Formats: sequence, C-alpha cells, structure tokens
Amino acid sequence: MSSFHLAEDSESNLLERRWFAADRAAAEIQSECDALARALDLTHTALRDARARFSHLEALRDALGDELAAIEQRAPQRPSQPVRRSAA
Repeated sequence: MSSFHLAEDSESNLLERRWFAADRAAAEIQSECDALARALDLTHTALRDARARFSHLEALRDALGDELAAIEQRAPQRPSQPVRRSAA
C-alpha cells in the first residue's frame, strides 16, 4: 500500500471519528432540549393553574368584602362609650 492511501485512510478515519463525536454531542444536546421543553410545558401548566386559582380567590375576596361592607352598613351605629380611666 502506498503512503498516499495510508494518509487518505488516516484522514478519512479522523473525519469519521469527528463526525461520530459531533453526532453524539448533537444527540446529547437534543436530549437536553427535550427535557427542558418538558419542564417548560410543566411550568406553563402550573402557571396557568396558579393564575386561575388566584383569579378565583380574588373574586371570592371581593365578594366577601362586599358582603362585609353591606353588613356593616345595615348594622345600627352604636355610640362610642367614653373610656373609663382609673384614678390610681
């Protein structure tokens, strides 16, 4: 075999090893991207649910506040009694 073929084989082997290394690295990054996408989907779902609960609780708070204000308006106003202080 001539030295030309040996050099060509050597170069070809190096190129092939580099290709496989790049392919393996790309597959690892793809797996990482997939995991991050799943985590992002879960985060978006949790955020949407939390916002819905928040909206519900705000509406409940406002309704209870309105009821409380209505009760306070209907209640007869009691005259405030003077504060008794001891002579001691």
